[in-house]
Amino acid sequence: MATLNFDATQHKPQASFDPLPAGKYLVMITDSEEKDTANGKGKFLKLEMTILDGEHKGRKVWDQIMLQHPSVQAMDIARSTLSAVCHAVGVLRPAQSQELHNLPLVVSVSLKKRSDTGELGNEVKGYAPRGDGSAAPQQPAPQQNSTPPQQTQQQQAPQQPAADPSVAPWAR
Repeated sequence: MATLNFDATQHKPQASFDPLPAGKYLVMITDSEEKDTANGKGKFLKLEMTILDGEHKGRKVWDQIMLQHPSVQAMDIARSTLSAVCHAVGVLRPAQSQELHNLPLVVSVSLKKRSDTGELGNEVKGYAPRGDGSAAPQQPAPQQNSTPPQQTQQQQAPQQPAADPSVAPWAR
């Protein structure tokens, strides 16, 4: 038995953990962590994103981006995905994943049947800048009177040639 001394009237009850409806959501990356793959042959970046507005405000969405893997094809896909995240938040040369935190971006979320349980779950299918008209969130819609974030130095800097692909992204 545990002593609680808790007053449930002081806290909003937690919503269900049902998957989010497929759609586009305004989010920000609120946590990131480098982890080893299950087989130990690679590393990935686990991103936690929090929905910023609408019916699902406060809900979380997660994605994993490969950082190191023996497959050249897997690394090509991962670099493209990480580049999409960087362009979406306007930080083109992050030294640490925390530089991608707390900046608004739009994610496209789909529903996918989980291979382990057969239940539906969410999968992030794409990243876009907050102000990109082609990726305007459909669900939930951003507030009309929002002011766009100020441009960072990374947004104003000219693009340089791609980094050496044989060097891990965090070691650049």
